[in-house]
Amino acid sequence: MKILVFSDIHANKTALKAILDEADNVDGYWCLGDIVGYGPDPNECVDIIKELPNLKCVLGNHDAGALEKIDIEVFNQEARISSIWTKSSLSDENKSYLRTLPEYCITENVMLVHGSPRNHVWEYIFDKTIAEINFPYIETQLCFVGHTHIPSCYFNKNNTVSWQILRDNDLIDLKDIRAIINPGSVGQPRDRDARASYAIYDTNTFSWKQYKINYDIHAVQERIINFGLPTHHALRLLEGL
Repeated sequence: MKILVFSDIHANKTALKAILDEADNVDGYWCLGDIVGYGPDPNECVDIIKELPNLKCVLGNHDAGALEKIDIEVFNQEARISSIWTKSSLSDENKSYLRTLPEYCITENVMLVHGSPRNHVWEYIFDKTIAEINFPYIETQLCFVGHTHIPSCYFNKNNTVSWQILRDNDLIDLKDIRAIINPGSVGQPRDRDARASYAIYDTNTFSWKQYKINYDIHAVQERIINFGLPTHHALRLLEGL
């Protein structure tokens, strides 16, 4: 099966539609959380996600913040403003959907989480040290994570951890390798590449192919500003930061 793996949409329906239109010949969808937060389209993004066929989706920290499952005081000031607005904007139906999302999921011998195997919703895997600590918590050969907004892969071969940043069209062979791998962010990339990020994972060949795609960033920026959301969240979209 070919699976579209994606994360951190952050209420950016323009970017979400772009990756779904581009990767339209897949057998399933694995979403690694943060459907909402930061962006201007929380209801539209939840509506799109919940209708995807053969979907596996886990809870992200911004999803949890909008549901008051975590204390949003842990967010920075601008993220708190967006979280409060998101909570007030989400329909009751879409809040109910977000409440159904598990903190982790295991499918096709892959563990799906937003943050890390050790702390499913909140911990960031930014470096080899944190990745190495987390490998014992993985219940499967592979773990797919989001949260950092940076496409990257941590390999554990013979108990030695190595890593690489993933670029557009990188092809990774994951057969017989333990790995933690991140597809980057759909709606708010932070790898200095403003394009929407996603990956295709082939469960038959154990291959991962990374993709980047352009979308209409200016349209999203305009909606962010029109809704009175923090201007910084609009500006950073062009910088990929």
